[in-house]
Amino acid sequence: MIRRFQAVLFVVLLVASAVMGVVLWQLRERAHMRLIAGEDFAPTSAPLVTPAEQATLLVASDADNSLLAQVQSLPLPQDPGTRARIVLGKLLDIYAAPDAAHPVPGGAGSIAQVFLLPATDSAPGAQPAVKPASLSKAAQSSGPLLAVVNLTGSFAAGHPSGLATETLTVLSICATLHANLPRVTQVRFLVDGAERPTLAGHADLTRTYLASQAAPTEGEHP
Repeated sequence: MIRRFQAVLFVVLLVASAVMGVVLWQLRERAHMRLIAGEDFAPTSAPLVTPAEQATLLVASDADNSLLAQVQSLPLPQDPGTRARIVLGKLLDIYAAPDAAHPVPGGAGSIAQVFLLPATDSAPGAQPAVKPASLSKAAQSSGPLLAVVNLTGSFAAGHPSGLATETLTVLSICATLHANLPRVTQVRFLVDGAERPTLAGHADLTRTYLASQAAPTEGEHP
């Protein structure tokens, strides 16, 4: 004979099972609706991929203090400032490689930013002010540009010290910028967003470099 408390317990369990069944069915329906909604709003086309273009890098060699042109295929966006940062990042990746002819640690992450401003005839020691209005004007201008290369402090701290090696790094950056962005005629350098006297004790970072004069003509050294 089934006792009364057993009967009550059976009824309670039966009701709980029914309630759980209803809840699970509702959760299943909601999950199904979310899946359908996700399919409806999923992109129907593949994301755009930046096409690869040929970039010319002026790579330094410590053996003979020269700059040699290397052509690389790189994914380059349309924005000039971003293009400049990617090209310079590849240049510094070459220097950070184990078999580099101009070994400098740091790689692409050493290029914090590259700003493009309208070139001016200001005094050589004058530090350009990087303002949104100037950046917008540079994008709309068709005239010569000043590139402000903002390096990281860790790159400057880890750069080998010496006039020749520091100068090669600076000139290779200037020449690479001009080779890929011919409108860049002047280059200045910052480190962590601030002016720094030298790169690693020798190469002057307070001056404005003429990018067109950084790359030597054939048969000459910088």
